[in-house]
Amino acid sequence: MSLHAELLQYILRDFSACLLTQPKLTQDAITVSLNNGVILTVRYAAADAYSLRWHGDEATVGGAQGIDTSPTHPDLATYPNHLHLTNGRVVADPLTHPDATPEANVRAVIEALLRDPTLAEFLP
Repeated sequence: MSLHAELLQYILRDFSACLLTQPKLTQDAITVSLNNGVILTVRYAAADAYSLRWHGDEATVGGAQGIDTSPTHPDLATYPNHLHLTNGRVVADPLTHPDATPEANVRAVIEALLRDPTLAEFLP
């Protein structure tokens, strides 16, 4: 079974009450519509190589837009993972860890987005 298919089953099992619609599994991603208006796209190439991006209207999502592990910001304490902000800044990732399981990382992001889609508690 592919990692995305396993993650889809995990999301359905643990977050079904928080979903606006059935998540969509494509060849390289899972699109998850949360019941608070946030749309999360989950891409896992490997357990330690991922991109978790979300969007919604500006009032809903606010300042953060995604986390990934592209090794492009070696100056950050959480390198290689980092958080992209809507203003173009990139900051340390407060939610995920490349050595955590994909399920744990997806859980951390979904729970944070459900609590506050702006992620205000984590922004500098």
